[in-house]
Amino acid sequence: MAYVIKRYSNRKLYDTQESRYVTLEEIEEMIRGGREISVIDAASGEDLTSVTLTQIILENERNHRANLPSAFLHQLIKHGEAWQDFVQKSMRSSIEGIVSSQRDVERVFRDWTARSGWGAAMGMPTVQNAGPEPKREGGEEAEKLREEVAALRDRLRSLEERLQKRKADSK
Repeated sequence: MAYVIKRYSNRKLYDTQESRYVTLEEIEEMIRGGREISVIDAASGEDLTSVTLTQIILENERNHRANLPSAFLHQLIKHGEAWQDFVQKSMRSSIEGIVSSQRDVERVFRDWTARSGWGAAMGMPTVQNAGPEPKREGGEEAEKLREEVAALRDRLRSLEERLQKRKADSK
C-alpha cells in the first residue's frame, strides 16, 4: 500500500500515515527505504506523484548529487511525450533488469555459501539438499579457499563500513 502524502496549496507536504509534515528529502528517504509514495493534491485530489518525484530528482541535480546531461534534457523537452514514453519504458526495463540480476546474484551467493558450509556461520539461510558435504581434510586447496573467504569477508566488512560512512556523510 502506498503512503499517501497530501500536498496543500502552500506547497507543504503532509504524511497522512504519520500525521506530520514532511520535506522532499524525507520523502526521498522513505522511497530509498522501500516505501511506495503517492502524492495527492489536498484540494482537487489530483495525483501529483510524478511531479513530486521529478522535483526530488531536480533538487538532487541542483545539489550535484546526480548529473543528467544537458543534451539528454534538451532532447527530452524537444521531442515531448513520445521521447518521454520511450525513456520511461527504457528506464523501467533497465531497472527491472538490474533488480532481476541483483536477485540472481543473491541467490547464487546464498547457494554457494550453503554448499560451502559457510551459510550458517555467516547467519545466512542454508539451502536444503545442496549436495554432498565438502571434505574437511586439510590440503592446499582447502586452505586457499579459507584464505579467499577470509579476504572476501574483510572486503565485505570494508564495503559495509564505506557504505555506512557515505550514509552518515549524506545526512
